[in-house]
Amino acid sequence: MYRPNKYQAYQTGAVLTASPAHLVLLLFDGALKFAHIGLEGFKHEDPLEFNLTIHQNLQKSQAIVRELKACLDIEKGPEFAEKMSALYDYFDRRLQEANLKKEKEPIEEVIRHLSVLRDAWKEMMQKQSSPGASVPDPSHTQGEWSATG
Repeated sequence: MYRPNKYQAYQTGAVLTASPAHLVLLLFDGALKFAHIGLEGFKHEDPLEFNLTIHQNLQKSQAIVRELKACLDIEKGPEFAEKMSALYDYFDRRLQEANLKKEKEPIEEVIRHLSVLRDAWKEMMQKQSSPGASVPDPSHTQGEWSATG
């Protein structure tokens, strides 16, 4: 008999009702989570566990980084979107390199950069949701990134 996992049902509901900006924050969180789990794979003594943990979790992190890239809205901020797209491509390549060569350093680098971006995104969300906050006009703001793209 199938019993739904209550936590999984809650997570699904949270994703389905989240704002586009919050979904981007969830993507950052997911990419970081899987990168950290991949990094933990280096602690495994068993070669199978070592390789599977690193490989599977870095691939998940890469998929999320690609989704972050897909969220960029080129029409609202073409210069910013172009720079972020290149940055996400770089993260993707570094994670792939870490996976192929089984090296920690590229994963740690991506985690550092993604953490900065995630924190900046969260801060921007908090500023926009505070009372009296105005949403900037994308035509007058450099670096605006829309999650609705």
